[in-house]
Parts: sequence; C-alpha cells; structure tokens
Amino acid sequence: MTAKYIFISGGVISSLGKGITAASIAKLLQSKGYEVTNVKCEMYVNIDAGTIRPTEHGEVFVTADGIETDQDIGSYERFLGKDLNSSNFLTTGQIYQAVISRERNLEYDGEDVEVVPHVPEEIIRRVKEAGEKTKAEFVIVELGGTVGEYQGVLFLEANRMMKLKDPKNICHIHVSYLPIPSTVGEMKTKPVQYSVRTLNAAGIQPDFVVGRAALPLDEKRKEKISLFCSVPKDNVISNPDISSIYGVPLIFDEQEFAEKILKHFNLKPRTQDLREWKKLVNTIKTVKEEVKIGIVGKYFQTGDFTLEDSYISIIEAVKHAAWANNLKPVIQWLASEKYEKDPKDLSELKNYDGVIVPGGYGSRGVPGKILAIEYLRKNRIPFLGLCYGMQLATIEFARNVAGLKDANTTEVNPKTAHPVISLMSEQEEFLKNKNYGDTQRLGNHPCKILPRTLAGRAYGKTTQVMERHRHRYEFNNAFRDVLEKKGLIISGINPERNLVEIIELAAPGAGSSQGHPFFLGTQFHPEFKSRPLNPHPLFKEFVRVSASNKKRSL
Repeated sequence: MTAKYIFISGGVISSLGKGITAASIAKLLQSKGYEVTNVKCEMYVNIDAGTIRPTEHGEVFVTADGIETDQDIGSYERFLGKDLNSSNFLTTGQIYQAVISRERNLEYDGEDVEVVPHVPEEIIRRVKEAGEKTKAEFVIVELGGTVGEYQGVLFLEANRMMKLKDPKNICHIHVSYLPIPSTVGEMKTKPVQYSVRTLNAAGIQPDFVVGRAALPLDEKRKEKISLFCSVPKDNVISNPDISSIYGVPLIFDEQEFAEKILKHFNLKPRTQDLREWKKLVNTIKTVKEEVKIGIVGKYFQTGDFTLEDSYISIIEAVKHAAWANNLKPVIQWLASEKYEKDPKDLSELKNYDGVIVPGGYGSRGVPGKILAIEYLRKNRIPFLGLCYGMQLATIEFARNVAGLKDANTTEVNPKTAHPVISLMSEQEEFLKNKNYGDTQRLGNHPCKILPRTLAGRAYGKTTQVMERHRHRYEFNNAFRDVLEKKGLIISGINPERNLVEIIELAAPGAGSSQGHPFFLGTQFHPEFKSRPLNPHPLFKEFVRVSASNKKRSL
C-alpha cells in the first residue's frame, strides 16, 4: 500500500514526551500488523548530535550504521524492537548541506534556490526515503522542539506541503501540555488552545491532540479541547504521567488510539498482538525484590537539577535486565568528582549490589572514577565498565596490579610513559586538523568472544557478536602481554584488526570463592542494543550476579 505519514508536533514545553508518544504509536501500529518506522527531525544546524555535550541535549545514541543521533532514536528502537539507520534521523544542518550541495552541482537547473520551497522539498525527500529504505507502511515523523519556534517552521511547511498534495495519506498529531497550578487545583486547557492556534498559523490543523498532564484528562477537558481546537472529542487522547514509559502503549490502546488512526486512513487492524508487552508491563508493576545499581558519572548536573537523559540507554538497559531477572531496579547517581575531594566517600559503594562506570570524554572526573574502580575491584563488588569505563579499568589494573604506576590514557596525559590506552592510528590526522564531527570509530563492528569466560557465559553459545562503538582511543596492544600475565583477561577481540573489545577478571571457579564475582569492561556500548523484550546479555548477567552477590553478602 502507499505509505502513510504521521507527523507529531509538540506544544507549550520541551521534554514533553513526544518521543515516547511517537514510539508508543509505532508500537501499537506494529501490533496491529503494519510495518512501521520512525523519523526524528531536529531543528539544530548541527549535522548530527555527535558534537553536542550530553548535559545540553541528552545522550548521544549511535545506530548500527554509525550515525550519531539524539536519544529519541534509542526510544524508537527499544519500542519497535528493531534497528533504525541514518535515514531515520535528520537535522536542519543536514538539509541545508544537501540543498547547498545540489545547488553547487547545478541540480536545480538554473533556478534561484529559495528557502521555500526547496528546503521543505528536501525534508520531504528525506522523509520519503526513510520509508522506502525500511519498506514501511507507516512513517511516524517526530518534529523536535515546540510549535512557535522559528527554526521549526520549515519542517511544519514540509508537513503542510505534503498534506496539500496528498491529504489522504497524511495525519498530524499534536502533543501538548495541560498544567495543574497548585494554587488553583484545576487542569487548564488554555496552553493547549494557544499551541494549536500557533500550529494553525503554520497552515496545519491537527487530526488528533494528545494531552500530556500529571493526571488523566476528564470529559470536560476533552470537550474544551475539542471545541476550541476543532478536533473531534474522540480524537483527544489522554496521556497522563505514569511510573514506567513502557505503560504508555497500553494507555493508548485502552483509548483505541491505533484503531482511530487506522480509521483516519480507512484501514483496519490486521492483528491484535500486545501479549508480550502486557506481560512486561505486568512484571514492571508487580516485581518487588530490589537490585540496587549505582552509576558513577559526571554528566548528571545541569544547574541545580539532575539530568537522567545523559545516560538514558544505560538506565533502560539496567531496567530491562532487572525485569528479565524478576527484580525491581533501583538506580542511583554517584558523582565521581566527590571521591577525588574525599576518598572516604568511596565506602558508600558498599551500599550497592553492582556499579556501572559509563562512557565519557576528557579528564574531568577521571581520578574519581579510577578510585571507584579500584574500590570495586578490591571489595569484590560487581562492576561493569562501558567504553571509557573499560579504559579506566585497564588503567587502574595497570597501575595497582601490574605496577605501572603512571599508566594512563593519552587522552588525559599524552606524555605518559605507559600509554595503556592510546589514540587509534587513523584518528591522529582527524585530531590534528580539528576534524571532530563524525570521525570516531562508530557503529557496528564484530567482536569474537573467548569461551569459558565471563563474557562467554553471558553470551551463551554465541561466539561472535556485532556491537556498537563510539570512541577514538583504544587498548594499546603493546601492553597486552604484561597485563595478561598479571591476571587481566582479554575475552573479546575484534577479528578484523585484533583490537581489544572486552576485558575482565577471573570469576570464582568451581568449588572456590576466589576471584571477582563480576568485573568486566567493554570498549563498545552494549546499552544501545538492549530492548525491553530482549535485554542485552551482558547487562542481564551483570544484574543477575549483582543480585546474587547481594544475597551472599546478606
């Protein structure tokens, strides 16, 4: 059938939950038997998200084909349970770059190139290309930002132009916020009315309005939105705050949201299959035994507030693994810099069943992370190091076990006598020329798993995996022999270039309590491949051992 396009805009405030709304609608349409893909449109002029710091715009997510995107692509993948690619993510920077390139190549046949219509036309071309590449029947296009921001006008114009040309195959869903002022105690619809009027000013009338609020929308609120926003009352959908984002598809399903969307396109459900998803949500609601996981990082603070979005894929991967082990995840943030100020604070790590040291860049917070890793190693607390976390674990082992006292990464100390972590050879020219964007080792690369290791146990019978990467620095093979002789186990290798992908310490053997229960670091980012219905095996094993270690301690 001809592809159907659903545009999703947001109003009133950012961080409204458009991404989860878009992902939930995609999940529902998928459950009705349709092939679905998601596209995220970002308003910034950056070509991709790779050069944006996490505290500015949240986590940088990496696709299998190596594009650096914002965190919404991760949400889409987790809800749909499938990989997306570079065509699913576009920015204003990409669009202008493409238009200017075509102009330079005389592809506009001598026309003067205008912002309108040529920029919206390029957006339309890219949106359609995403559907064609994935053979999607539904393409759900989330527009970043909020209506009224001038940088989003061209994406709304693309939506308007598509609707004008092919109205039967276009739908617009507007997600807006209904506050409940504490001094009034009543849910207010006026912000929604104004955001829809702003959308109208761009030439778009929404077909559906999704009301985001702390509480469910009552009939009176729905009637008001219907009257003042010219939307049928049945097409006003309630999306209240709930404890888990994975419950949103079920809230929508109760309101027959997918059926209403299909009816808009004169289609009917082909299947009804949300059984596994409902089972997951039931587990989330009913599981009681806790597993307490700490994350030692430095991208938490934004002013006086804590930003969870910096590590959202890790948080979700821990949750997936916990639920798969019938455990309730309790995740807490641990700022690495406080361990540098007062090492006595390291004792708090004993309060956690397991600790993760995630990725990052630069020297800030590194000494504290290394102190934390040393404490976790010596006190046999389960540890999972991701990317930079794996590199710092290598440094800690080199210094404190192998006796290479000034061991370091050349990222922090280019003149270290023992560069156990060093810049990859192909990266030298990039950094010399300050060519930072889209030049890291990115996307899927193979990793061969050594059998009879901790990694081998986690992956089971799988001996080679594809995992996603995002780094410039790598384990220095010149130090491999000396570190292995001191007990470091290299359990994962990239077979193409002989690069170290996984390090670990020996686990307790049969009948012996000696060894570390779980000490493992990966150069890649396993969190990017974790799904709620298919947790990543390394996270699943880490959480399982953490819970078992807790019981042993008790």
